[in-house]
Amino acid sequence: MADMHSILVRPLITEKSSAAWQERGEYIFEVHPEATKDQIRVALKQFFGVNATSVRTMQMRRNAIAKGRTRGVTARWKKAIVTLKDGETLSVFEG
Repeated sequence: MADMHSILVRPLITEKSSAAWQERGEYIFEVHPEATKDQIRVALKQFFGVNATSVRTMQMRRNAIAKGRTRGVTARWKKAIVTLKDGETLSVFEG
C-alpha cells in the first residue's frame, strides 16, 4: 500500500472513544483494512507529527441490517487503538 493518505480513514469520535481518551489516553481511528501497525505508526508521524508507543488493531465484522423489506450487511472495516508518547496529544479529539 503506497498511498499514505488512504491508511488513516477517519478518527472515531464516539462516547466510548472519548472515555478511552480521557481515562487511558487512547485514540481510536478507522484505518484501511489492509494497513499494518507499522504503516499506521508512520502515517501518524507524517500527518500529525506524533509518536505512537502502542498500536492495537482489530477487524470489525459485518453486521446484518434490515430496512423495511430489504436485508443486507454493512461493510467490514478495521479499527486501530493508538497510545501516544507521554506529553503528545492530537487536537482532533480535544474539541
